[in-house]
Amino acid sequence: MTLLSIAWKSIRQRSLASSLTALSVALGVALMIAVLVINGVIARMFSQSGSGYNLIVGPKGSELQLVLSTIYRIAKPIENLPWRFYEELTERREVEEAVPIALGDFTEHGGFPIVGTLPRYFAIDYSPGHAFEVDGDFLSSDWDAVIGAEVARVNGWGVGSRFRMIHGGRDPEDAHVHDEKFTVRGVLAPTGTPNDRSVFIHLEGFFQIAGHEKPLEEAIAREAEFFAEPVEKVRERYQEDLAREAKEAAEAHDHHGHDHGHHDHGHDHHAHHAVPDAQKEVTSILVLCPPDKPLAGIMLQNKLKEGVQAQAVNPIQVMRTLMDNLVGNIRYALMVLTGLIIVVSGIGIFVSIYNSMSDRKREIAVMRALGARRQQVFSIILLESILLTVGGGLLGLLLGHGLVFIASPIVATRSGLLIDPLHFETVELLILPVLLAMATLIGIVPGMTAYRTDVAGALYD
Repeated sequence: MTLLSIAWKSIRQRSLASSLTALSVALGVALMIAVLVINGVIARMFSQSGSGYNLIVGPKGSELQLVLSTIYRIAKPIENLPWRFYEELTERREVEEAVPIALGDFTEHGGFPIVGTLPRYFAIDYSPGHAFEVDGDFLSSDWDAVIGAEVARVNGWGVGSRFRMIHGGRDPEDAHVHDEKFTVRGVLAPTGTPNDRSVFIHLEGFFQIAGHEKPLEEAIAREAEFFAEPVEKVRERYQEDLAREAKEAAEAHDHHGHDHGHHDHGHDHHAHHAVPDAQKEVTSILVLCPPDKPLAGIMLQNKLKEGVQAQAVNPIQVMRTLMDNLVGNIRYALMVLTGLIIVVSGIGIFVSIYNSMSDRKREIAVMRALGARRQQVFSIILLESILLTVGGGLLGLLLGHGLVFIASPIVATRSGLLIDPLHFETVELLILPVLLAMATLIGIVPGMTAYRTDVAGALYD
């Protein structure tokens, strides 16, 4: 019989105490694994999701809110920017590419965020070296849509599926449901970013949805305030749009009542008219700076800071600050807590083995009388400590990853953050060696007690 089998048999004789002590180690390791994996995935996602762009330009306000709403779609937008501001931004020399984003709506089924944008959104890598892949086509006409992989999986949508949007919240019962329908033309391959849980529609279609365009007079007043210009000067710019609106209002008044009751409920009520630029607004703008101008981003940020209209933020810097100042501290606290749990578990194993020594003196004496050397007895006790500690650690690894596997869809549903259930952190490789060292320290004192057992005294006691 080998020393390992003797140690295992001794553990089985104290099965209840041994199981509880090993379980305490397993729970501590499982919690540590869960903290490491979830924190690692979230940190990686927060550092990469917005890295396809240099800056996000949006209204003045919270930088964090701008990033969370534009990139991660888990916060409400701050405000809107006039279309004219977007057009002028594209003319700046610090800007190589500018992609407008319009937010505020959700899918009627599933409550996924709607992102109104232009086809060139998909021409830029969602993270360095990772381009969008699609089953089908990207946005090509006003009423086209492209959906993320998670949207397709949850809602069971594919190319050709049609859907409506809701405004005012994710719950259709508490929000307005738009009549217009969009058709899915493409399904994105999984990216591991918030794009997987987003629905992209053509920005022109977004503007044409009833209620999305700002009333012309209100839009003119808003633009005048935004650019600090006289209202009359802005009105002159949109004289043609004002004249057309007045003409349409007069025609609607003349024909009022003639088509009452003749609505076609079997077809979509798409607004096929072009929306005047004055009535268009965007939530934010994704900016890609020229690669040959490394200071372009900083220059644009400084120029926008001088005014009161808008701000430009680097999404990676904002999220890194959040991770370092908040999430990093929480992770550190949780790691210390789980470390203490594992240490306390180790102390429990020590107490369990050490207390058993008084009951096992006769057993050890018999082993010595049958020819077992002191070193062998010491090794058996040490092996018991290692089996309990490392065995509990291996169980904790399985439990920890199982916990992540179970929690990942719940986290995705509640927060929109996607966690790969099979993700592995390299720091996990250090857990077993550390547990092995701890088990060795735990087993030394009980092992020395067994080593020094008086054979004659124990046999005749």
